[in-house]
Amino acid sequence: MASGSHARLRYAPRVDLDAFRWLLTDAGQQLLGRAAHAYADAAGDPVAAASAVRRIEPDAARATAALSQVQLRVRAVAKFGDDALRMYFVPDALEQATRPRIAAHRAARLAAFQPTSVVDLGCGIGGDLAAFARAGLTAAGVDLDPLRVEVARANLEALGLQGAVMVADSTQLDLDGFGACFADPARRTSSGRVFDVNGWTPSWEFVLGLFARASVVKVAPGIPHDLLPEGVEAEWVSEAGDLKEAALWSPSLATARRRATVIPASGGLATLTDEDDPWQGQAERPVRAMGGYLYEPDDAVIRSGLVTAVAAGVDGGLVDEKIAWVTADSAFRTPFARTYRVVEELPYREKQLKAALRERGIGRLAIKPRGVQVVPEQLRKRLALSGDNEGTLVMTRVAGAGAAYLVEPL
Repeated sequence: MASGSHARLRYAPRVDLDAFRWLLTDAGQQLLGRAAHAYADAAGDPVAAASAVRRIEPDAARATAALSQVQLRVRAVAKFGDDALRMYFVPDALEQATRPRIAAHRAARLAAFQPTSVVDLGCGIGGDLAAFARAGLTAAGVDLDPLRVEVARANLEALGLQGAVMVADSTQLDLDGFGACFADPARRTSSGRVFDVNGWTPSWEFVLGLFARASVVKVAPGIPHDLLPEGVEAEWVSEAGDLKEAALWSPSLATARRRATVIPASGGLATLTDEDDPWQGQAERPVRAMGGYLYEPDDAVIRSGLVTAVAAGVDGGLVDEKIAWVTADSAFRTPFARTYRVVEELPYREKQLKAALRERGIGRLAIKPRGVQVVPEQLRKRLALSGDNEGTLVMTRVAGAGAAYLVEPL
């Protein structure tokens, strides 16, 4: 793909509804295939590809619909894998769509409660809807946007899944006929992301009302803890080390107050709750002296406030009561944190630190600051290191004072 093509894909034009419907016909599918070849031949250059597609299909709306889907499929592979090559997308809905492994986890967890059915309120392109169907749930989706409804319906068919989709206002829908509800409020406008829950669509007030019934609501991982209603379980989920989202489970579905779920890149899943934390509800924190090993908790663990649960799991403690580093005397493998062997403590002051690193011949340095005012790129430039060795430097606070440690990832 040509350099910068991902940036151009972000601004893919909105597809005309009638043109998209035509794209699902036999003639439209033929054009879609030819557009894919044109895009490949143009090495991902959208201008050259557009010219080639217009020579094949003079109707501008149909040509745009075909090429947009080709571009979006290429972009969606990173999120949806091989399924992306037979799915259909809308640019902004693709941004908000749940990653398949996270959607599958949520669907499997909901299916364990054996609801009679589930309705996806604001189904977008149908990513979560597909996961519910794959989990064996009777699933239906609604959305205000007719184009998204058509895309979601097309995706269910393309993936060989059952489900109903219709245009409807979720806030006006009678939900009593459904066994469970799922909602993913829109958190984007034409101006960008919306961080205030009062700007969500549907509204936060509507979301709060859902918790009176069996419901799951996908929210941004940065949602403030003080907004969480009583009895609702908040689950933060990371995939391959990156915190992706949070989900709020209504009291009838909740099994904990807080949960961190980690989905490693290698596969599988691990989950940690407040019930795993012996210091839950205690004012005193398990602070201890630096041991031979450091543990860097996953971001889902940090956001859920379960760092001390990790400390308990490795028979360790915190290096500082306000810092999310765990230390222990022994090495443990845990999906909830990355493990480092502490090689040695180095001077924290920059001049002496620079001398110590040069003395050890370290020319390539990964810097991991936490709880201190350090910008790795700027510090690395000032250190001006040279040498054949590489190292990892942790800069943090220990007992309230700045400290630096040379560590080795395990």
